Amino acid sequence: MHYVILGAGESGVGAALLAQAKGHTVFVSDQSPIQPKYQQKLRNANIRFEEGGHTLEEILTADEVVKSPGIPEKAAVIQALRNKGTPIISEIELAGRYTRARCIAITGTNGKTTTTLLTYHLLKECGLSVGLAGNVGYSLAEQVIADAHDYYVLELSSFQLDDTYDFQPWVAVLLNITPDHLDRYDYSLENYAKSKLRITQRQDSSNFFIYNADDETIQRYFPGALRPMRQLPFSLHHRPDFQLAGYYLQEEVMGVDLQPGPYSEAEEISTAASPLIGQHNRQNALVAILCARLAGLEAPQIEAALATFRNADHRLQLVGEVGGVRFINDSKATNVEAAWYALDGITAPIVWIAGGTDKGNDYSSLLPLAESRVKALICLGLDNEKLRASFGSVVPHLEETQSMASAVQRAAALAASGDVVLLSPACASFDLFQNYEDRGRQFAAAVAALEAEA
Repeated sequence: MHYVILGAGESGVGAALLAQAKGHTVFVSDQSPIQPKYQQKLRNANIRFEEGGHTLEEILTADEVVKSPGIPEKAAVIQALRNKGTPIISEIELAGRYTRARCIAITGTNGKTTTTLLTYHLLKECGLSVGLAGNVGYSLAEQVIADAHDYYVLELSSFQLDDTYDFQPWVAVLLNITPDHLDRYDYSLENYAKSKLRITQRQDSSNFFIYNADDETIQRYFPGALRPMRQLPFSLHHRPDFQLAGYYLQEEVMGVDLQPGPYSEAEEISTAASPLIGQHNRQNALVAILCARLAGLEAPQIEAALATFRNADHRLQLVGEVGGVRFINDSKATNVEAAWYALDGITAPIVWIAGGTDKGNDYSSLLPLAESRVKALICLGLDNEKLRASFGSVVPHLEETQSMASAVQRAAALAASGDVVLLSPACASFDLFQNYEDRGRQFAAAVAALEAEA
């Protein structure tokens, strides 16, 4: 077969290398310049490629096309392929055809990365042969060439699921569904939810589906009674209306029951050793532990492995402490929902640094939390008008700045021992920073400077 790969980032180059390794001819096309490291990989494999534009005649010779998750359906090249009837798949779909490993696939609007990294950490720390792939920045297709692992833990976005058809994860996880990226789904929550639920479309009775019983959108769109996979709902509470696989008995003790039923007995697993902060991370830990138990790990192993986990940078990450004030970097919180999780999860008084490029945000869901927990709001953006209008009458103190160093200095001055200074912007970063990582690094650097002075 002849494959055309659209997009030459991590997933596209991985797909190209896998397709060639399986004996197919391959051509790679990218609308933008291709990074040197990816050009080198393609050259080393003698794979033809073009950059800076698409040659349509060449692309239309494909028997099958693998497209990057970043390319929207409305792109002209995709429309031309649809008109011709050429099958279009994702890198995950291609990789799924060539692996015998058990895939644990994790999706949801918020919490995917933390849950994926924690699940991977638990399996690896307990001695299983496991690979990490998907949205966390590693190509599944490239790893499948050697296919050296028994398990893969995959973080999957809705964009990566959109072009899957026969991909069949051993365990599928759906953490939550809240409005995000709706511009790609005709502004329809139903379309977005169905995209997330594609993760279960090929599952059968030998597979497991772990999902959030507390999420109303999942309840609305998942026809549980009609699906054959083994269903393992979880909740932060012990709910009588669900036969739950996982829930909390106490703040740091969860009940796990992999064969939930009226007469089954839950085993207890402690999460006391977990370094993760906040309510939503209790949920993420619950899910990772369910996955670890399905993989055969025992409670004492899991409890020991929890203690050595370090979360990804910029996600509710403790970056320093000065004079009894903790500084938490949550720069990855680029939407209102993520900021809500941060404000909800921290019980100490908060000096909150927020702002940036507003994505049409509705801040109303944050108002009750801001009123009860935030003692000061520092707006860090070129245009803070909407933040001022939303929170000015709710928080006791509000001020503006356009530099991270002064935001951190002002926050430190306003905070008392026992308080938390929280960078959780609820906005994109592009007005003052290159990206959310740059914003988070500048925050950590400013905190380090404070610590040096202290």
